[in-house]
Amino acid sequence: MREVWYRPDRGPPPACELRVHAMAEDDGWCDDPADPAYNRHVKLPYPASHERLWREDGLYDIVVVLGHNDDPPVPGLGSCIFLHVAKPGYAPTEGCVALAREDLEDLLDGIQPGDAIEIRR
Repeated sequence: MREVWYRPDRGPPPACELRVHAMAEDDGWCDDPADPAYNRHVKLPYPASHERLWREDGLYDIVVVLGHNDDPPVPGLGSCIFLHVAKPGYAPTEGCVALAREDLEDLLDGIQPGDAIEIRR
């Protein structure tokens, strides 16, 4: 787990020892494998394909950036793989890990820099 982004208009910053960023409406994450910013934070508008972090559905109210394909990112191995708030009923994500907001906040309250999670199929 690398860092946390959160929507300040939807609650206080999560209590955790990771670096925490207050999200703004122009924050995004590049998902274009041909772009130099692939699998990195970008400011919008951004010319390459990207995912908007500021979402209305609440799923990205808290986003934990995971260390998937980030050191350095390899085009095509995946981007925007986050730990975030789950959809109602834990509906599937598009490759991310999702928890109920309360469970995500509880998890963050107990982690330290360098902690890892193992994701299995």
